Amino acid sequence: MAVNVTTDQTFEQDTATGVDLIDFWATWCGPCRMQSPVVDALSDKIPDIKFFKMDVDQNPETAQKFRIMSIPTLMVKKDGKVVDQIIGYHSEDQLKQILQQYVD
Repeated sequence: MAVNVTTDQTFEQDTATGVDLIDFWATWCGPCRMQSPVVDALSDKIPDIKFFKMDVDQNPETAQKFRIMSIPTLMVKKDGKVVDQIIGYHSEDQLKQILQQYVD
């Protein structure tokens, strides 16, 4: 499963159904560059979750709407509603454990 890119224009539609993980990041962010391969790896291991990335510099509207103040921030949505927000770098095992609780 690939990690898709979402934007201010497509975010609500992209994350309206099922379980979604959205990685809010920026190109200049060192911890974001560390988190990215972890998210990529998990996207291959947890097929029941859709994975997205959103560059906060190119998509400030959504980041402001959800008060994303620190990056990386990983947001979990289930059926269009935010159910979790994870701030800072997390290992693959940590994220997998967090995400498993949202998969039926």
